[in-house]
Amino acid sequence: MELTDLTAVQLLDGYRTGEFSPVEATTAALERAARIQPEVNAFVRLLSEDALEQARESAGRWRRGEPAGLVDGVPVTVKDILLLRGHPTLRGSRTVAADGEWAEDAPSVARLREQGAVFIGKTTTPEYGWKGVTDSPLTGVTRNPHDPARTAGGSSGGSAAAVALGAGPLSLGTDGGGSVRIPAAFCGIFGLKPTYGRVPLYPPSAFGTLSHVGPMTRDAADAALLLDVIGRPDARDWSALPAAPGSFVAALGGGVHGLRVAYSPSLGGQVAVRPAVAAAVRRAVAGLAESGAYVEETDPDLTDPVDAFHTLWFGGAARVVQGLPPDRRALLDPGLREICGAGARLSALDYLAAVDVRMDLGRRMGRFHERYDLLVTPTLPITAFEAGAEVPKGSGHRRWTGWTPFTYPFNLTQQPAATVPVGADDAGLPIGLQLVAARHRDDLVLRAAHALYAAGLTRGGS
Repeated sequence: MELTDLTAVQLLDGYRTGEFSPVEATTAALERAARIQPEVNAFVRLLSEDALEQARESAGRWRRGEPAGLVDGVPVTVKDILLLRGHPTLRGSRTVAADGEWAEDAPSVARLREQGAVFIGKTTTPEYGWKGVTDSPLTGVTRNPHDPARTAGGSSGGSAAAVALGAGPLSLGTDGGGSVRIPAAFCGIFGLKPTYGRVPLYPPSAFGTLSHVGPMTRDAADAALLLDVIGRPDARDWSALPAAPGSFVAALGGGVHGLRVAYSPSLGGQVAVRPAVAAAVRRAVAGLAESGAYVEETDPDLTDPVDAFHTLWFGGAARVVQGLPPDRRALLDPGLREICGAGARLSALDYLAAVDVRMDLGRRMGRFHERYDLLVTPTLPITAFEAGAEVPKGSGHRRWTGWTPFTYPFNLTQQPAATVPVGADDAGLPIGLQLVAARHRDDLVLRAAHALYAAGLTRGGS
């Protein structure tokens, strides 16, 4: 097995035994990143010189038996929405100037740096992370590792493609309406949107409390490890949660025996799900039942909150570009420019009405989880479609939210939600299953996901 095929947990085991070093692992990840870049376009920039220096320092610590932390020497990539000290964060936009000091790390990046991670690159995003696919006027189109003619999804598409192809086992993504889970599902990896506030965010997102930072990894064990590192408070984020009471890695081993699982294949018939997707998810759900979970096919009490989501999302987008003069606005992605215009026409009363919808949805899901530990749905009703388009051709959808009805409701409610790869369609394109738990029960999501991996119920496409 090549070093680029190993998980973070496996790399750390190898460092511990001396089988290989952080320099070897980082070199392999950088070489893989450079090789995949012309075809999939996952990176805004590679940080080879800095990464190799960090890897050499890590190797010295491991030789002395003094690793700096939980991920010392592990190659990591960072979505180009999050600040990385010493390097520009352009957010997929030609309106952001690259010059400047760039002297600060985002909280999640800072925690990784403290724990010895090796930063190998910044990954692509649509402009300001505004949509569920990854293309931008700045960096072009990011493509699916299973079929470069297809989209990698978004907005954390570069991170998903990088992890799927072995360019670092850990990546930081952001998720405001599915932006970790959508590309993770399309690319066949694991992605977690933690409970809002579990991972601090700074600078604050213009999309407000819809936006979460989350792990994108090869499996649930790596995600638990990463969440143990980044899920710590930071004084710059006033909405950050206190530290979790225990380790997420330590909580992985409980299995699903006795858990109450609600399986909703189509949110009560509201979503048309492709047969291959429905069949793969149903097989995995049957596996949960065989592993001892109490599974009931039932639906949460919710109607599609897309209008409320659009109010909050479009309003946030308008705020992002509010200070741009007309000549700079002309540089924006046309779709972003369009939703910014819609957002600028909203009133405070429109916004507060959307907040009312959000609070009621949160109430209903809170009551739902008094009966069920987990909700299981498809992550997406489809597999990856043509690259460079916001919506599938012929779908009739106007915006990306039309084909992501399973993801954005749980940004409104701030619940933890993860996607697990559970199969592939006839074209070899990955299919994702979504696990959702009550707020603050990230441990349950990770535990159930780990059980799916342990039972051999995961597969991310050919």
